[in-house]
Amino acid sequence: MEASVGKEASDLFVGQYNDAAGGVTSVRSNPKKGGDTLLLENDELFGGPLRRVAWCSNGHYLAQRPLFTLDPLFHAGAYYVQEASSMFSEVAMKAIMEDAAWDEGKLRLLDLCAAPGGKSTHILSLLGKDSLLVSNEVIKSRSVVLADNIAKWGSHNVVVSNNDPRDFKSLSEYFNIIFVDAPCSGEGMFRKEPETVNEWSMANVELCAARQRRILQDIWPSLAPGGYLVYSTCTFNHFENDGNLEFLINEMGAEPVDVAGFAGNSEYGNILKTSHGGFQFVPGMVEGEGQFFAIVKKSTLCGEKSRFRIPGMKPSGNLLKKFPYLPLQEYDFELKGDMVKAYPKGLANEIRFLETKLKIVSSGVAAAIQKGRDFIPHADLALSEAFSEMISQGKLPEGINAVEVSRDDALKFLAKEPLVLSGAPLGYILLIYKGVGLGFVKNLGNRTNNLLPMARRIRMSIAK
Repeated sequence: MEASVGKEASDLFVGQYNDAAGGVTSVRSNPKKGGDTLLLENDELFGGPLRRVAWCSNGHYLAQRPLFTLDPLFHAGAYYVQEASSMFSEVAMKAIMEDAAWDEGKLRLLDLCAAPGGKSTHILSLLGKDSLLVSNEVIKSRSVVLADNIAKWGSHNVVVSNNDPRDFKSLSEYFNIIFVDAPCSGEGMFRKEPETVNEWSMANVELCAARQRRILQDIWPSLAPGGYLVYSTCTFNHFENDGNLEFLINEMGAEPVDVAGFAGNSEYGNILKTSHGGFQFVPGMVEGEGQFFAIVKKSTLCGEKSRFRIPGMKPSGNLLKKFPYLPLQEYDFELKGDMVKAYPKGLANEIRFLETKLKIVSSGVAAAIQKGRDFIPHADLALSEAFSEMISQGKLPEGINAVEVSRDDALKFLAKEPLVLSGAPLGYILLIYKGVGLGFVKNLGNRTNNLLPMARRIRMSIAK
């Protein structure tokens, strides 16, 4: 560590490790679901006033760590629990947009190693509605967790996939921006996750560095000319950080991109700039855990764009001509088995194309299950940004009523315990907690049918 970040940073880290194991907890609010206002109005949930993470507009340090499992706002996607140093994505995106020569209106982005979803949900908060994110995870079980977290966040301009980096070679020059948060030796998480210490060895460092270079080589052809790659790890050593940045520059022909005024900015603490142009977060120098990131650009002739073209895609023959819960002018609808999928019209063709190239876990919005002539609203619909907008405008679709529930009733719903909504209309009910959509029930009067997927059920005791 001394060889990689210097003796001063190493000594500060060791001091912080011994004096304050575990660090501070931080969260990032969802701007489509109340944003900072909702968190600040409910700061008693977090033990007192929140403090802003300097490099993230929606990031906050908490006074104390609550039991997130028993907070309905957490399950509704109103915020994401994310380590503060990992919130650098906003800094990277701003630097890219300042440097880029192309229009930011319609971008194609890839978060290659995305689970459990921290960077993907952050990126989605920064994107316009006409841009598309592919959020990928190579480990199948982790890709399911990723899809759940993306669904809770509510964005519809995202595809979740379960592919190896080499699978993206069929998408040559497709992406404008690629994030590679590479699997690493985890030195930056020693304080927060002490079990990672037992997994560390020089052999593992060398294995990780080689794997990271393989990942970078595999994904580089998918980056468009003039596109940007953000490389990151949660470790300190040169081999996995600057060594691989040097590999990108010398072997792949990448051009380093600076983030002006970021390193050494007293507002941020003291973020180090590395010898090859990366940025290193070190506990003790910043209020966060260990994180490295660097931005590089793929060389191109000035003004040249990607040669990738989306072929014309015919929708499947079961395209729905009507759907009661979302505006027809904004979405295309298709039946996948008995599942109704909703694609934003401007991205529908692109999403259908990606479905032919990748192993898809989720795409667009899972809107409903068709049962005969009836459409049973899907849990993800309640969490979607489309419904968040309808809730804020007080304009829910015909056939769905809304009921604001208490914390106790919200937890009963999330635990799939019996719930009675006295006086509520019969039929499909959208449960709202503190102004945010939580899920659906079908009200039968003396009882309700809970439409929450069993996999999302709270399994711990909800007793006070």
